[in-house]
Amino acid sequence: MAIFSPALKYGLGACALACATAVPAQAPSLAMLDQLEKGQWQLKERDSSVIVQTLCVGDARRMIQIYHPRNNCSRYVIEDGAKSVTVHYTCPGAGHGRTSIRSETNRLVQIDTQGIADGKPFSQAIEARRIGACAGGGRK
Repeated sequence: MAIFSPALKYGLGACALACATAVPAQAPSLAMLDQLEKGQWQLKERDSSVIVQTLCVGDARRMIQIYHPRNNCSRYVIEDGAKSVTVHYTCPGAGHGRTSIRSETNRLVQIDTQGIADGKPFSQAIEARRIGACAGGGRK
């Protein structure tokens, strides 16, 4: 019969309990964004008529990085709710940002984004609305 010190017994018992109940972490799904309709979306400054841009959206996650559209960025999901998501992202050499997207319908969302792009700060409140199918029927 092996003899273990009380500290070793306690440590082995705690490890056995923790190891038996450990569940691998799952990546957040950002499922709210999957509910948004695909197609052409117009992004305009909230409470203004200034159009920021028009996007052909196949994957609404594209709206997370409005100021860093093509950069290889890492993302940290802060909130992943049924009606809203908040994501902080970092793009090496290009900047970083924090974007919150709140769904009003599957064709209308409110976006608040701020951060640094190309060494300059940005902060913008945007209303994004689906305005139709993508030109040429394509989706990006």
